[in-house]
Amino acid sequence: MGVKTALPAAELGFYSLVLSGALAFAARGLLEASQEGAHRKSFRQSVRPGWEYIGRKMDVADFEWVMWFTSFRNVILFALCGHVLFAKLCTMVAPQLRSWMYAVYGVLAVVGTMGPWYLLLLLGHCVGLYIVSLLGQPWLCLGLGLASLASFKTDPLISWQSGFVTGTFDLQEVLFQGGSGFTVLRCTSFALERCAYPSRRYSLADLLKYNFYLPFFFFGPIMTFDRFHEQVSQAEPVRPEGELWRIRAQAGLSAAAVAAVGVFFHFFYILTVPNDLKFAARLPDGALAGLAYANLVYDWVKAAVLFGVVNTVARLDHLDPPRAPKCITALYVFGETHFDRGINDWLCKYVYDHIGGEHSAVIPELVASVATFAVTTLWLGPCDIVYLWSILNCFGLNFELWVQKLAEHRPLAQVEASLSGQMSRRVRALFGAVNFWAIIMYNLVSLNSLEFTELVARRLLLTGFPQTTLAVLFVTYCGVQLVKERERALALEEELGQDKEKPE
Repeated sequence: MGVKTALPAAELGFYSLVLSGALAFAARGLLEASQEGAHRKSFRQSVRPGWEYIGRKMDVADFEWVMWFTSFRNVILFALCGHVLFAKLCTMVAPQLRSWMYAVYGVLAVVGTMGPWYLLLLLGHCVGLYIVSLLGQPWLCLGLGLASLASFKTDPLISWQSGFVTGTFDLQEVLFQGGSGFTVLRCTSFALERCAYPSRRYSLADLLKYNFYLPFFFFGPIMTFDRFHEQVSQAEPVRPEGELWRIRAQAGLSAAAVAAVGVFFHFFYILTVPNDLKFAARLPDGALAGLAYANLVYDWVKAAVLFGVVNTVARLDHLDPPRAPKCITALYVFGETHFDRGINDWLCKYVYDHIGGEHSAVIPELVASVATFAVTTLWLGPCDIVYLWSILNCFGLNFELWVQKLAEHRPLAQVEASLSGQMSRRVRALFGAVNFWAIIMYNLVSLNSLEFTELVARRLLLTGFPQTTLAVLFVTYCGVQLVKERERALALEEELGQDKEKPE
């Protein structure tokens, strides 16, 4: 109730004004803190010279981002541009062989980057899962897939297998973990799809073409085998009208996002400040809340840029890859919270939906979510922080269902039925605001540190109570209402579009 109800324009304008003012206030506090801490001894390792002509240093605390867009930028661009060039030539000359070209180019890139022994290691995992898929037992395929994944995530097997990589370089561990982990997930997807559709007789060659598609190989996103095979097997692919324009727009947005992050890190040291807890504790409450929020937004931007670059290449290859994750600003429901849409789709298809069904019963949902987060824990690499993150998010997902079930029974259902549509929306947005901060705190544990999360929680809930607590919740409530309004407008546009498509 109240989901499709519009609020008065004046009320929405007030919410926009409050949210804009709060964000500006938090940004000012973070800017002042960054300027004050730029010369602190604890900042020296992660705040390096940047725009010297205006006296600005740059936050370089994120090793991966710095490597991607400085040291390895040209290498990555060269590899992806080479893929695009050869793919275009093959599509023009022999489009029916383009999937083979993708695989050959990917294999050569992997050998050139990681060495031939690493390629043989991955081929061993691919062949092993292919042989098991011939038995037609899904539980056995999933079991072997998880065992293979565990071998890349736990010692001593991970140390032994990492020795297959040739040479040493800065991104070696990142590429090893990415290529190995995604290979196992892709092979498991292939094995499960082969068990589900034995009549289609998928071959080992189909698996190799699927796994060694270079744009997805190291960093994802992952497409389930059935989707990839269907799209890459089109003999004469045809682009939808306006697709090239959308691809150019996506590439432009990715480039703009990279430039924006570079500018942002010259003024806001959001990754370095949390590492100095004594300094972070001196921040005003509003700035500290903004810092926690900014850390999650940055992680989303990082994922969106990475997937944007990769997806641009994939769409040039006539594929429809998973979209970038939903922005953290628009998340107030645990069921929609994920930072990798491809991994989320894989988990939902093979674990979560398979066990939980329609996700309407409490016990099956609990079992499904526990199993899903157990696999996620293995994917991320078992450790204390990952265990805590999984437990918190698993609880949040189930708690939402428990509250939903409770709200469907008397007397809460009667109370909501007595409310107007607008008032129902306001009440639900209030709960959404609380949920929003639960999502931030639960994920801040893994994205930053447990100590920083404890600091933020203590300031917002204990020392800042009630003024800071209520102020932050009200600002978040305003944001949730604006997100709901956007969702309502999009739903209305979709309904109108469907009505136009119906024959008269």
